[in-house]
Amino acid sequence: MFNALKTRSVHTLLVATLNLPGLALAQTPTVSVPTVPGAPSAATSAFGGATPAAGRAGAAQAAPAADYGATPQLAMPPSNPAPSLNRPQANTGARPGAEAADATDAAQPEAKSVDQSQRITRRERVTEFQKFVFETSGQALPLFGYGFFGGERFAASQNAPVPADYVIGPGDEIQLHVWGAVDADLRLTVDRNGQITVPKAGTFVIAGVRAAQLEAVLREQIGRVFRNFQLNASMGPLRSIQIFVVGQANRPGTYMVSGNATLITALFDSGGPSATGSLRNIQVKRAGKLASTIDLYRFIALGEKDADIKLLAGDVIVIPPAGPRVAILGAVDTPAIYELKSPQETLAELLSYGGGTLSLTSPQKVIVERIDPAAAGAQRTVEDRALNAAGLQSTVRDGDVVTLFKISPQFANAVTLRGNVAAPLRYPYRPGMRISDLIPEREALIRPEYYQSKNAMVQFETGTKISDTRVAREVRNLLEEVNWDYALVERLDAKAVKSTLIPFNLGRAVLNHDPRDDLLLLPGDVVTVFGVSDVPVPIEKRTQFVKLGGEVKVPGLYQITPGEKLPQLVQRAGGLTSNAFVYGTEFLREATRRQQQANLDLAVRSFEAEAAGATATVLQNTQDGDKSNSVQAQVASQQLLLSRLKALKASGRIALDLDPIQPVLPDLPLEDGDAITVPHPPSFIGVFGAVLAERSFIQRDSYTVGDYLKRAGLTRSADQDALMIIRADGTIESDAQRANAVFSFGPGLMDRKVFAGDSIFIPEKLDRETGYSKFIRGAKDWTAIFYQFGLGAAAIKTFRL
Repeated sequence: MFNALKTRSVHTLLVATLNLPGLALAQTPTVSVPTVPGAPSAATSAFGGATPAAGRAGAAQAAPAADYGATPQLAMPPSNPAPSLNRPQANTGARPGAEAADATDAAQPEAKSVDQSQRITRRERVTEFQKFVFETSGQALPLFGYGFFGGERFAASQNAPVPADYVIGPGDEIQLHVWGAVDADLRLTVDRNGQITVPKAGTFVIAGVRAAQLEAVLREQIGRVFRNFQLNASMGPLRSIQIFVVGQANRPGTYMVSGNATLITALFDSGGPSATGSLRNIQVKRAGKLASTIDLYRFIALGEKDADIKLLAGDVIVIPPAGPRVAILGAVDTPAIYELKSPQETLAELLSYGGGTLSLTSPQKVIVERIDPAAAGAQRTVEDRALNAAGLQSTVRDGDVVTLFKISPQFANAVTLRGNVAAPLRYPYRPGMRISDLIPEREALIRPEYYQSKNAMVQFETGTKISDTRVAREVRNLLEEVNWDYALVERLDAKAVKSTLIPFNLGRAVLNHDPRDDLLLLPGDVVTVFGVSDVPVPIEKRTQFVKLGGEVKVPGLYQITPGEKLPQLVQRAGGLTSNAFVYGTEFLREATRRQQQANLDLAVRSFEAEAAGATATVLQNTQDGDKSNSVQAQVASQQLLLSRLKALKASGRIALDLDPIQPVLPDLPLEDGDAITVPHPPSFIGVFGAVLAERSFIQRDSYTVGDYLKRAGLTRSADQDALMIIRADGTIESDAQRANAVFSFGPGLMDRKVFAGDSIFIPEKLDRETGYSKFIRGAKDWTAIFYQFGLGAAAIKTFRL
């Protein structure tokens, strides 16, 4: 039971995988047979009568037409299908084992005539050898040559010229045109006695005359009665002849075919051999004798048709069972199952059927899996051959599975260079080759993208698009710098069958030709050159740029040296101008900005989660009648707060914590991407938040925070406990810091002095009894947020409630 299920599963998978024409196992084959037109029409002639009407031989048999384009219905056949289920009904009677005969066939038992204007659906079954190959190799191989049958491209043309050696016989139609002393336009059909009747000229035998001799014979016969005339004679529709297709045919039976049909056209008309039929030994028997034997492989592969003879009425096409079969798979263009002409053929002959071997086919190894029927249990053996002269002359036999292999992808004399180089390629190896031979000069390490980007710069040189930011970006991205300290040689250890990595110093190998690093290469080595971004290198070995602007003598983009500090850079730029406001120096660092933004995003997500929880708590603790207005207002406030938090962007500013009276730039080491701006002295103090007049006031040395707030005017909702001072150096002061301190000395925030460039921010007071205010009180420490993220006064003004 298990074996039967396994066979069915393999069969179904094979059918679905092969997807070949003619694998519709449950589909009944049909032959399209048109109705033959009736007798030719009469024509009036100068001979004084109408042309006799003659009917065409062979009544047609009707059958439903099938379509090649239809999707085959895949179904499992019975375990032992009856032969009658795999072939159409012959006209001689009911098919053995068939359940019912076609009603049309029973009513019209005449021979079948195939109309090539209709499309025929082929049906084949998957052979046992195909199943065997699939179970052995996992590949569903087609049968070579069988896909040629059943296609429209091989349909015999009904309008093809009649060959000169065609022998006229009963049923052929002759078109005769006579002019001169007598005029006539006749369509004459050769009767069953081989005669035609020409009015006033007589009746004479035409059967047996070749088409090339037709005009001469008619001119001679008519010339016995008339003089001074010309004629033209041609063949009309040809007669149909009855032939038989028997044996392992796809659709065995009797067929009415054109009198001009040959063995090959009749095979295509009748559907050709079945899956179990032979393509190598198809025979034509005539009057009990062998008339011809054709090998369709010669026709399909080479176009040879010497054995293709013209058929005569009564010919029998015999398709014997398929001969020995061999499977070829692997590195060939046409993997398939091939039939052998004889019990054994050479491997060269077998490969020639599918077009021979490829240049990519390995000549060193061919595997032949063979069944040994003489051994106990018909054991299988494996043979190893080569595609040399001796191997090609070795033979294969029935049941062999031949596997060809691809050539090895290994290069025998190549060294590969890849990575941050101008031309990553495989280079020819020569004995004694070293790293410096593979990379002979520095230019070999400049990638072509550098020159392409450099050439593209002129497209933007309009005079208005140049900036230090753009220059810094282009200088940094234009050239991928090479890591001179570290490169690799990847080498295959053939003995251990593993890869080894050999690091070396690229600079010493290429620039100094140091034998310690200028390694001796071997065939197959892969040399990898890295860029500074591929393997991070120390800061002192990177090219670093800093932007310095504002009140310095020579602002611009500077390349810094390893360990250079801020005062040293300012000194190298000529120092500060007399208008420099050192206390307000803005120091931005890209690495700090990224970290600040990540922390800010995390805080926003945390606030959003707490806001959602606070809203849910309020909804649970509020009576239904009170929910409509108060809850909606709180939710709206929360959403507004969160939207403003999400709009904040970290600046990357580092607070320098300078002395406002005598500011001195700190010894801060510089990093790549730093941006330093020294502003000019401001004269105003900014006041905003919960005040009546948000504006800037003139800075006065005697004024405190309270003095500025009095002039701005506090609103009733101003929260004085949350008052903040944003210093010009980026620091923030608030009373919250004093409240959290264990000991606090000095004046309060209201009595604190402010300096030029400082800003004062006072938020609105929130309802401390609502769930929303609890959320704010628990979630916010505005001073810490603004200080840590370097948001500054502008961000706070945007954020204010």
